[in-house]
Amino acid sequence: MKLLRHYEDAPADVRGAVVALGNFDGVHLGHQAVIGQARALAADLGRPAAVVTFEPHPRSVFRPDDPPFRLTPLRIKTRLVEALGMDAMVVLHFDATLSHMTAEEFVEKVLVQGLDAHHVVAGYDFLFGHNRGGDMAMLRALGARHGFGVTEARPVADGAGEPYSSTSVRRHLQEGRPLEAAGILGHPFEIEGRVEHGDKRGRTIGFPTANIEIQDYLRPRFGVYAMRAGVDEGARTVWHDGVANLGRRPTVGGTVERLEAHLFDFDGDLYGRHVRVQLLDFIRPEMKFENFQALKDQIAQDAQEARRRLAALSGS
Repeated sequence: MKLLRHYEDAPADVRGAVVALGNFDGVHLGHQAVIGQARALAADLGRPAAVVTFEPHPRSVFRPDDPPFRLTPLRIKTRLVEALGMDAMVVLHFDATLSHMTAEEFVEKVLVQGLDAHHVVAGYDFLFGHNRGGDMAMLRALGARHGFGVTEARPVADGAGEPYSSTSVRRHLQEGRPLEAAGILGHPFEIEGRVEHGDKRGRTIGFPTANIEIQDYLRPRFGVYAMRAGVDEGARTVWHDGVANLGRRPTVGGTVERLEAHLFDFDGDLYGRHVRVQLLDFIRPEMKFENFQALKDQIAQDAQEARRRLAALSGS
């Protein structure tokens, strides 16, 4: 999949594409339906299939003081979109210039002049342009004026009739329900990053950890999770079961929010390597222990419980 960071001068094999347009934070099952419609239509028409999205997320530009909320930073979003079989992803840099484009200017400059879009697919509630002045009715009217088709993707709901949404995913994660979040996402929630040096306390008690700063991700509920960690091994990712603590580590006076992942039956060196951590099941909230021995005893219990839950999830 091609990754383009500008809409100007798009290459010939991307121009004329069927475009899925949206923020797509989380790339959840509703987003996948929008992208899937674009991919299927592109196949029928013999056209390339592209996703057009925004980076950084507009909310972080308009409300910079809000707590972190992203589900899928660009690296993860790119991987998920590529797995859906798209030919290209165009990442529009969302800044003051783009935010002040009217809906009409956005269509003319980005979709028509920049990408020569043949057809655009977006969700029923998609809004665009300065002050969110454009909606799907306007997009259809502008498409008719400029000669491209428009498909309005209807909401996709779960068995109880609740539409899939990034808001619901965030709520489940913040309340310690990663399994429910994964049911909406269609994949486990991940935090990934480069492993940094920590204080190495875990090594002294037989539970060495890979330490990853959380950065601009949404903060799930702080606590202990059963998890899987994917370690980059060249062109492939090798997965390991494990247990992780997400939080500030109050027992040792920690202040930095950090993900500490212990990989079962792994003795390699992870420093400086890129690791993906899937939070699969919530075990307990983060807590402060009276002493280091009490913490050590609890970690041993957490590891045993994580093994049990991971075995149950895998059906073994």
